Amino acid sequence: MHVTVLLKKILLKYFVDMHWSTLVLVLFFYMATSWLALYLSNETELIGSSFPYWLIVTASTVGYGDLSPSTLAGKYVTTLFVIPFGLSLFAVAVGRIAAYAAFIWRKGIMGLKPLDIEGHILVLGCNDKRTIRLVRLLLKEESLHTIQRPIVLCVADEMENPFPQEIQFVKVDSFSDDEGMNHACVVKAACIVIDNATDEESMTSALYCNGVNHLAHTIVYFDNEKLTSILKKHCPSIEVTPSVSVEMMAKAAVDRGSSVLHQRLLNASDGMTQFSAVLPSNCKPISIKSMFVDFKQRYDATLIATATEEGADTLKLNPSLDSMVREGSTIYYIAKNRIHHIDWEAFGV
Repeated sequence: MHVTVLLKKILLKYFVDMHWSTLVLVLFFYMATSWLALYLSNETELIGSSFPYWLIVTASTVGYGDLSPSTLAGKYVTTLFVIPFGLSLFAVAVGRIAAYAAFIWRKGIMGLKPLDIEGHILVLGCNDKRTIRLVRLLLKEESLHTIQRPIVLCVADEMENPFPQEIQFVKVDSFSDDEGMNHACVVKAACIVIDNATDEESMTSALYCNGVNHLAHTIVYFDNEKLTSILKKHCPSIEVTPSVSVEMMAKAAVDRGSSVLHQRLLNASDGMTQFSAVLPSNCKPISIKSMFVDFKQRYDATLIATATEEGADTLKLNPSLDSMVREGSTIYYIAKNRIHHIDWEAFGV
């Protein structure tokens, strides 16, 4: 019993815990020793071009039987050296490869693996169930597009990727750490959505992201709406999303069903949904009247608002019929599905 325990300790120390380079050297030494022992045993058929094949098949105990030692010495070499040591090395090598593959997979799950991605939607922060719902809605919205943008969730908390098969995941020390944020490819992001646990974290994240990637469409959520004006002074291009739950309750108290209406407009999985589209360059000016009528007749959609190319701050809800929209402007509409191919030249014809 003591000999078995001692042998087990030796194997664990010198085989299981050995470094990769040491394991490779041991494998080469094993192959060279096996070849030399077979050569001295006059196993001429086994030491030729088929030697690597025979050694792997024999050491792994697969044993097809198409090649086998023919001399008594060769049989003893195979039985006492090639199979016992080969099986141990084979098990260690396979175990190391499996462990390394599991380590790489685990790094991805824990967000420790740097990404190589661009044109993606970067979600900063995980605010309990709200962020999980946000990611689900983003996945649903992107599934409606012909070209879908990848989604990356970047967090500073200890957690695992909540959607390992659908989104990328990055763990950082803070949302202003250059090394960690480079892992999330913040400079290459097309859209950045910031929703941290506190408004202070969201403000810091917004200022940092605007500094390294001011071209991205950045959206920030604040509980305290007073911070909106402060952020807008420094970063006018950032879109701030306030909490409207109180306003929705007040509206529903006066106009019954208003909360259901707003929920339907924002729900990507059920009912009528709100979308947007941008008038392409060199598009002729179009009147709201012709666009409103043609949108309903051609696409069964309802025009509800417009905004000039300066940004969302210029948005006009329920625009007058005699107003015009021009190239670069954004129109907002309600439809059952997003309209992917709009014939802008046909409006008013």
